[in-house]
Amino acid sequence: MIGENGAPDRAAEDPSFEERLRAASSRAGLDAPVPARAGSDASALGFGLRAGVELLSALVVAVAIGWGLDRWLHTMPLFLIIFVVLGGAAGLANLWRLVSPGRRTP
Repeated sequence: MIGENGAPDRAAEDPSFEERLRAASSRAGLDAPVPARAGSDASALGFGLRAGVELLSALVVAVAIGWGLDRWLHTMPLFLIIFVVLGGAAGLANLWRLVSPGRRTP
């Protein structure tokens, strides 16, 4: 058939785009169900490790900054104490964000 603009009208003889897309997806195996996540023990271990890394990394960075400032300014315990407290608070804030209800998992 010839369409209004003189080009062949394929809408009458070809299946719709959605049908062709669905057929191609099933041929490629994209319609297969997503495998279940690892068991509860593995996900609990991953969650625990992530929580520990969140706390520890914030504290290590804060201690490094505090120690560096103390060494540079010759005020040995002052900035170290301040940044240990700030690093602990940052780690707890990260942990709170991790476990807060309604959080979408990545």
